[in-house]
Amino acid sequence: MEPLYQTKVACVCCEAEFVTSRVRPSLKRAIRSDTDFCSYFQSVNPDYYVVRVCPYCGFASTENSSPRLVEWQRSAYLERVGKQWRMHDYGGERSGEDALACYKLALLSGQIIKEKDRVVAGILHHIAWLYRYEGNAEQERRFLQYALEAYVKTYQSERELMNNARLLFLIGELNRRLGQYHEAVRWFGRVIHDKSIMDAAMIRASREAWQAVRDEMSGRGAELPEEMQRIGS
Repeated sequence: MEPLYQTKVACVCCEAEFVTSRVRPSLKRAIRSDTDFCSYFQSVNPDYYVVRVCPYCGFASTENSSPRLVEWQRSAYLERVGKQWRMHDYGGERSGEDALACYKLALLSGQIIKEKDRVVAGILHHIAWLYRYEGNAEQERRFLQYALEAYVKTYQSERELMNNARLLFLIGELNRRLGQYHEAVRWFGRVIHDKSIMDAAMIRASREAWQAVRDEMSGRGAELPEEMQRIGS
């Protein structure tokens, strides 16, 4: 059985129908994951096929993107990108380079139409993962920082609409990965000590990350954050 199957979708910008590939659900099981939910797979990476790119106008989106555009969004995209786009079909098998190009098109499309912060944050985070797969630490850090800023904006604007615990943990974890330990502790602490949060998995992950920060800072002889000194591990 082929790992990919094709599905037909309609472009929300130019309304043309096109075909995009997906990975079969039976092959989506990860063999391991990083602490910020970056997953690794035995064969085909499903993340390569998350973005749908219209071959006719270049508009790119994910299943979490806005399901329709209003006229100013459509006009803004076509003016900025669509008029200059040369037909390119990403509907078949994708390399890591192809996947990165697709995500960057999704980022550009989202920025032009002023997509929701949570959607943009997810795209930025996935781009960081793609650079991680390549071993490009500099670009990974760059996009982790962009993703972090977008996640913070998401928390500020949509805190009542999302899984707060997962979002808070992610903000803490990206801060930790970027070496911003004091900020990391502050966000992990919110998950651990907020009595309204009942997500046991995220509470456990935050405790483990809190301890990892403590161990790393202690190992370096760095001064622990005030909250960590006050509350302890």
